[in-house]
Amino acid sequence: MADPSSFASADQFITRHINLKLCVDFDCRVIRASSSLTVRGLHDSLSQLIFDTKDLTIKKVSVNGQEAKYSLGTSHKFKGTPLEITLPFPLTRGQEIVVDISSETSPKSSALQWLKPEQTAGKIHPYLFSQCQATHCRTIIPCQDTPSVKFTYYCQISVPKELVALMSALHDGEISDPDDNSRKIYRFKQNVPIPSYLIALVVGALEGRSVGPRTTVWTEKELLEASVYEFAETEKMLKYAEDLVGPYVWERYDLLILPPSFPYGGMENPCLTFVTPTLLAGDRSLASVIAHEISHSWTGNLVTNRTWENFWLNEGHTVYLERRIDGLLHGEEFRQFKALGGWKELQNAVNTFGASNVLTNLVPNLHEVDVDEAFSSVPYEKGFALLFYLEQLLGGPAVFLGFLKNYLQVFAYKTVTTEDWKKFLYSYFKDKVEILDKVDWDGWMNTPGMPPVQPKYDMTLANACIALSKRWVEAKECDLSSFSAEDLKDISSHQRIELLTLLLLQEPLPVSHVKRMQEVYNFNEVKNSEIRFRWLRLCIRAKWEEVIPLALKMATEQGRMKFTRPLYRDLYNFDKARDEAVSTFLKNRAYMHPVTEMLVAKDLHVN
Repeated sequence: MADPSSFASADQFITRHINLKLCVDFDCRVIRASSSLTVRGLHDSLSQLIFDTKDLTIKKVSVNGQEAKYSLGTSHKFKGTPLEITLPFPLTRGQEIVVDISSETSPKSSALQWLKPEQTAGKIHPYLFSQCQATHCRTIIPCQDTPSVKFTYYCQISVPKELVALMSALHDGEISDPDDNSRKIYRFKQNVPIPSYLIALVVGALEGRSVGPRTTVWTEKELLEASVYEFAETEKMLKYAEDLVGPYVWERYDLLILPPSFPYGGMENPCLTFVTPTLLAGDRSLASVIAHEISHSWTGNLVTNRTWENFWLNEGHTVYLERRIDGLLHGEEFRQFKALGGWKELQNAVNTFGASNVLTNLVPNLHEVDVDEAFSSVPYEKGFALLFYLEQLLGGPAVFLGFLKNYLQVFAYKTVTTEDWKKFLYSYFKDKVEILDKVDWDGWMNTPGMPPVQPKYDMTLANACIALSKRWVEAKECDLSSFSAEDLKDISSHQRIELLTLLLLQEPLPVSHVKRMQEVYNFNEVKNSEIRFRWLRLCIRAKWEEVIPLALKMATEQGRMKFTRPLYRDLYNFDKARDEAVSTFLKNRAYMHPVTEMLVAKDLHVN
């Protein structure tokens, strides 16, 4: 199965190991790289290798020590430029060679965000972090930038000696840089094969503190206390995950809390999960994102989708496992409640794309589609809904967990397609084939919009949210005095998120209603970013002008795409806020992560 998002022909040859030497230059905002790729031929008499690159300067190529001819092919608008290497001798099937490539990144590499000291919490030192998922590793080094190829790696990274470097690998010591005594070399090894999108690096004024036998929390010292408190239950979650699906193979599970411009909630980089500071709610209420990233250690990192068209295999299974961990931590009613919340998130995503948009297919066709533009909660929540539905159909949570555990054992260290998964499902449940045959597979996999069937949910925790949202939707202006702070007395922060999600799925509320809501619930002061985000969207949709500054503040103070893009889109759709939204974006775009900036510019119709 060819990967439409990559030039590198994984059917011709595969990368087995990469030995990296990186030098981080903050003044020029570039990384100079020397990459030694051990590749294995899959065909006889192979005369050419093609690697993915994007915005890279290639300086020299050699094969087994012999200089090799190379050229850069035709550039593609989002896939980058293929690096075509002519081999000095033909490669035979099973033969391994070492390809050495010297290269340098561009200051506009989409995988790297370079932060000035004033953009950090400490304000003294610069900061650099990477985000390679989905197809951005090719902007750091030439590689087979496809999830279908897995390799081990070793890296030596030279950085200014007052800074700390971390990678998605195990620390293997550090030494003074023999070429420059103002610098230090950190060494890392990743012995478990990973795809290119899981290479990750960070360089900054970082401090670490242990919160468990396998976990150090890393961040700038200004955020350390809050982060250590928030993520204190990491080992407990890790143990629950191991109880559910078997041993953790990566040795360390460290956490890095990044500056606010990090574009995702979390990124499951092996040995070092990257986390947004928007999770620092002060009450651990958003720590289930950590359960999600921990789950990826099995679903995604150990068993990996072969192409981005099969992304639901990574994310649907991860959400399923995350919610199983939630169930062990907080009870089955809570797992069911989170599952129902996911269905609402899916409705929101389908509404945003439009119900006939093929990007709402569980398995979309990504030929000539930029993976970043296809990104949404659909593979997460539609994928989860399918697994939750199958759990109910095939005999309940214990039975389905048996399947998941078996699936992970059979496909460990491999890559999978939806077809492989479905075949395995049928062979595992061979006594229930007639049940599986009744599933509308085409409706689930290849049809846009909501799934053909909605799973059943325990409504215990949801009923209070539904009742209160109904009161607000049906309230006339003269009824508004009946609402009070007491309404939320027994409603958890997770239920408050659900209440606001329900209201966002309705017609916009009148301004009088959101004003009263602020009077009695004081949502403007809430620290929990998930509540705050939904609350601000609700107010903007109600066309309450007073919250425009608050919404712009949230859209610019952090760069998590889940929050920033919908806030900017809603502000753009509100005539009184449109001009200010565009001018605020233009003023702040230089500080945004390159991918976030590109997508928000499209949302706001800005060049």
